[in-house]
Order: sequence, then structure tokens, then C-alpha cells
Amino acid sequence: MSELRELYQTTILDHSRQPKNFGKLDECTHKAEGYNPLCGDRVTVYLEIDGDHVKDIRFDGAGCAISTASASLMTEALKGRTIEEARTLFRRVHETMTGQATGEATGQVTGQVTGDGDAAASGADGATAPAADVELGKLAVFEGVRQYPLRVKCATLAWHTLNNAIDGKRDEVVVTE
Repeated sequence: MSELRELYQTTILDHSRQPKNFGKLDECTHKAEGYNPLCGDRVTVYLEIDGDHVKDIRFDGAGCAISTASASLMTEALKGRTIEEARTLFRRVHETMTGQATGEATGQVTGQVTGDGDAAASGADGATAPAADVELGKLAVFEGVRQYPLRVKCATLAWHTLNNAIDGKRDEVVVTE
């Protein structure tokens, strides 16, 4: 078994069995819900935003191992970051999981987040940071998910839901074919 595959399996299993930052956040300033009808994943992302920083982030819901692990790793990666850093990391993770820039996504996402993702990915001034310049850290384990298109939807659900939460949109994100 290759080192990457072993790391992938270990990381996914660890975060799916013992998710970090799991549970409701009573002091949230932003919240959104997401649903993947293909496998039944449901996630709610809670954010406490202070100025332009993610002071705290948590999630709850039920889903497959990949969906839960992705949400868990997302919360670890975003706590303490700026909103612009969160948007840039979303773009980088999306590119890693799909092999496509967010403006070229082929999967359809309904609700307030569309398949293009450009509006949600840009800052208040419309500027976007180069996503390739962002370090993925542990999130790099999701690179292999792109080989399984149905699993990409599981892995990106929490991230699309995050965008709705940041934007203050309460419409449920529904990831479809």
C-alpha cells in the first residue's frame, strides 16, 4: 500500500470516527445547512465571525466517512483564519478535489451556491487570491477523491455549505448530479 493511500485512509478514518469541532456552536453569528441526496449526507456549519476572522467554527450532521472527515478537517484548517483566507482555501480544496478551478466546476449545486462558485469565492472587493498559493496541509489527503466523482460531492458538501454560511445565506445547499 502506498504511503499516500495509507495516510488517506488513516486521516479519513480518524476524522470520521472522532470528528474535531463537532457539535452546535451556541454563539454562532453565521449558519448554513447542506444536503447530498445521493448518499444522504447532511451538514450544518456554524461560524462565529469576529471582524474579518473566523473566531470559531463547528459542524454537526450525519454523513459518510468522507463527508464527516472533510467537515472535520475543514474546521481545523479554518479556525482563526480571515474570511478571505477561508474563501481562498475553499477554492484550493475544490481545485484539488475536482481537478478544476471553481469557475469551471461541472457538478451542479443548487440552492444559493451554484456550480460556478465564483461569487462565493471572491472577496468583498471582488478580488481573488491565487488558490494555488495556499498550503493544504492535511487537506491534501483529499486529492485522491477526484477519481471518484460521487465521492467528490461528499467531500465538498461542507465547503459549499461554509460559503453559504459566510455569505449569510440560509438556503440549504443541495449537491446533485
